[in-house]
Formats: sequence, structure tokens, C-alpha cells
Amino acid sequence: MSKSLAVALTMLILSACTTANTRVNKLDLVRPVAGTRVLVVRPSVRLTMLTVAGNREAKGDWSREGADNIAAALSRAISDRDLSPRLFDPNRVVSAQAIQVLKLNQAVGSSILDQEYGLTRLATKQGRFDWSLGEGAQVLGATYDADLALFITCRGTYSSDARKLAMVAMAAMGQALPPGHQTVFASLVDLHTGKVVWFTTALAGFDADIRHPEGADRLAAALIKVAPL
Repeated sequence: MSKSLAVALTMLILSACTTANTRVNKLDLVRPVAGTRVLVVRPSVRLTMLTVAGNREAKGDWSREGADNIAAALSRAISDRDLSPRLFDPNRVVSAQAIQVLKLNQAVGSSILDQEYGLTRLATKQGRFDWSLGEGAQVLGATYDADLALFITCRGTYSSDARKLAMVAMAAMGQALPPGHQTVFASLVDLHTGKVVWFTTALAGFDADIRHPEGADRLAAALIKVAPL
């Protein structure tokens, strides 16, 4: 790899905008009317620091800040669309039924990733996006006075300052050192029917650093732009 190509590649990665890969249930895809109540579930965020050697160090403070920032940013973005957001922290749930729905959502989300974005698909899912949490999802709607639920999961790494310097030095020598990256999974569930009406995976751009409110705003804007809200 030439030096100029390595430098260009590094700069492209660092400046890339957030990109999303979306799946929707076209049969049930109806944009909500003004005032629709959207349950914004506090995101599940796990962030680590990527060292020069490529090791990952867990950063609980980054994870907490990221979750808080994304939740606040999504609430603002939803309000801007004349919808009514309701912040919801799953860590404070005491209802056994609600807890089961949240666990089911995690399981369904994992299945969607495997079947919709993996190499193989179930024969019954060929050509259609047809996933559901079942009627049990109505518990969340009734308990928290909401019509829709927005679930967000974020997993990723951020390069340490030393790794950033190493990236520049390696690029100058014609080699690329991969930076940290953050992957986001988002889904929208109809709490009246339990159907997953929208699901997307996104790679956060360098300008969407969720450790800071302004970065979370950019990520939220990119997600809401492709969501049926």
C-alpha cells in the first residue's frame, strides 16, 4: 500500500459519516401521527478503549455517558417530529412481565441480526421482514403509556491518544492501523401488536462520538432520518 493511499484511507475512516443498513416491515410501515407516544428505552451501551497494542479496556464511564447522551438526543429528535417521547430505564423495571418482554426483545434482535444480515436465512423469512415480540409487548405499552418502543444497542471502541498518534505514524510509512469503531443496532416495535416494524444497523461516523452530547445528536439525527418516525 502506498503512503498516500494509507493516509487517504485513514482520513476516510476518521471522517466517515454514519451509515445505516435498514430492514422494514413494509406491510405495517405507517408513519405515526403527531402526538404518537414513543417509549425511548435507555440504550444498552458498552464502550472500550483500544490501546496501541490492540487491547480493549472496558470504560464504564464512557458507556454510561454514551447511554445518557443517546437517550437525550433521541428524545429531542423525536420531539422535533411532533411525537411524544417517554424515557424508560430498563434497569428500574420491577414487573416480571415487562422484564420478560425486554429479554424477548434481545433474543429477537439477535435473531434478526443472524437471519437478516447473516449468510443464511430461515425458509419462512425468505423475501419478507416478519418479526414480532408477540402480544406480550402490550404490557410495555399499557404500563408506560406508549404506542411504539425504540430500542438501541451500541457496542464499540475508541482509540486511545497513543493509538491515534500511532495511526498517523503508520500512515506516513504506508501502513494503516485500524481505528476504533462503534456499531449501533436499532429497532422500532409497535406496542399494540408486538411487531418489529423497523430495524437497522449503523456504523457511527467519526463525527458521532456519543461520549459527547453533540456527537450523540449527530448519531440520533442519522438514525431518525432512516426511521419511520
